[in-house]
Amino acid sequence: MKENKVHLTSGEMAVLWTGYLNDSMSLPLLDYFVKTVEDNEIKPVIEFARQLSDGHIKFLTDFFQNEKFPIPRGFSANDVNLNAQKLYTDTFMLEFIMQMAKSGLVAYGSSLGMCARKDIRAYFIKCIDQTVELFEKATDIALEKGIYLRRPFIDIPAETDMIDDKSYLSGLNPLKKPRPLNAIEIAHLSFNVETNMVGTMLALSFSQAAKSKEIISYMERGRDISKKHVKVLSATLLDNDIQAPNSADYAVKGNDESPFSERLMMQLMAFLSTLGSGNYSAAASASQRSDLILNYERLSLEIAQFAKDGADIMIKHKWLEQPPGSPNRTDLARRQS
Repeated sequence: MKENKVHLTSGEMAVLWTGYLNDSMSLPLLDYFVKTVEDNEIKPVIEFARQLSDGHIKFLTDFFQNEKFPIPRGFSANDVNLNAQKLYTDTFMLEFIMQMAKSGLVAYGSSLGMCARKDIRAYFIKCIDQTVELFEKATDIALEKGIYLRRPFIDIPAETDMIDDKSYLSGLNPLKKPRPLNAIEIAHLSFNVETNMVGTMLALSFSQAAKSKEIISYMERGRDISKKHVKVLSATLLDNDIQAPNSADYAVKGNDESPFSERLMMQLMAFLSTLGSGNYSAAASASQRSDLILNYERLSLEIAQFAKDGADIMIKHKWLEQPPGSPNRTDLARRQS
């Protein structure tokens, strides 16, 4: 029995469009990583990540054509200079791949929940499986090389316990030391320290590679925000006698030859800002100490303002691609009157 074609919902349009843009953004970066990586153990992981993004772009291009859906502009080989000098250490590339795999697992899981059509659900299930494989490959290599940043260790509890006092939720009283952090809070604090260290390195590299004063200034601001957030979150761990994650053996090399277009660099910073906001929201909702929640809200506002200023720059230069949207009914009515 032939099935009638099911039209795309707004949710399906949103996740497919976003997925295309993100993989399109990743490809020039991964092409550059593949070209400049030297470690023979790390290179296959980067090549696998590139292969996945390329496969996603090909699938989505065919899908959009079949649906008569406009293919997003995205990014291309014109946004990367593969002959530029090496800007990142191999270990930074591996760490970046791991962080992107972690965010991909969250994004693809959320995308799957937005979809009703069986073919689209099958695509995102495949993306999840592929991203799990990528994460496994990257993590195994990082562990073998001793550069994987483990979460802090704490003692295993002797027994289960129940919260029996409202003071467990407090943390803002300056006259009373807050209770020790629990495992959930420690995990989120250390994870956000990690991601901000990666953000610091990426913003630093972009400030070196950018040419216009406006973009250099914006990237330097992003670097300073990430460094500040690392200090704030690390201080919370250290105040509880818990070692904050230390940067692994990765860094940005000291050259200013630009491998990427400024549009690509701005889009990558917008992507990282979105990830940071999402991570802080998740951390705030999981934390039970009021001082932690307030801290995450404060830091989130700073990221939101940074992202807003970045969007203004991209709109000014006509770099920001518009997502699919519903018709403007007011404009339609005016045209018909």
